[in-house]
Amino acid sequence: MTALEHVVALTTTPTEDEAKTLADGLVEARLAACVQITSPITAVYRWKGKVWHEPEWQLWIKTATDKRDHIAKYLEEHHSGEVPELIFLPITGGSQAYLDWIIEETR
Repeated sequence: MTALEHVVALTTTPTEDEAKTLADGLVEARLAACVQITSPITAVYRWKGKVWHEPEWQLWIKTATDKRDHIAKYLEEHHSGEVPELIFLPITGGSQAYLDWIIEETR
């Protein structure tokens, strides 16, 4: 596999507990090789006509490109948000051993 066959998916949750639950589920289901959870961040966004300032926990989901649709479906079913953040960033390079490990752990 080449580097373009790997992505980082980003999502956020309103609580640390939800972040841990999602991370565990994604790894257990082999949808992610690794999920990193950042300390609380502050999100500033407009939702339903109001500007919000809310704490969130961000998940960095390392996975294979072919798992994108499965991750989207998993988050639709398990995320508490009405419209959960989900974006995919291509991995354009890196340690080949690490990239191989991502593929191995998502099979």
